[in-house]
Amino acid sequence: MSIGVIATLTIQDGKNAEFELIFAELAEQVNANEDGCLYYALFQTKDSDTVYKVLESYTDKAALEAHGATDYFKAAGAKLAPCMAGAPHLEILDGK
Repeated sequence: MSIGVIATLTIQDGKNAEFELIFAELAEQVNANEDGCLYYALFQTKDSDTVYKVLESYTDKAALEAHGATDYFKAAGAKLAPCMAGAPHLEILDGK
């Protein structure tokens, strides 16, 4: 069964450009290397300049777990941390 994720990320004021650059590098790695990732894209909300949503889709739970275990995901997390205004909120969805 496929798995969807909506990750809500709130960043600090003035960190948009840095955040977007780091995320773009991560997305490039994800899309190039993860066959189990069907969709991985960043969107900025219209309600706030500091709130972003990452929309993700994976073939199954194993693909989602593999995503989180990659070296480039862990490295991006360390680079993104100084941009964040709080912990990400993850919503996990079952595909139908």
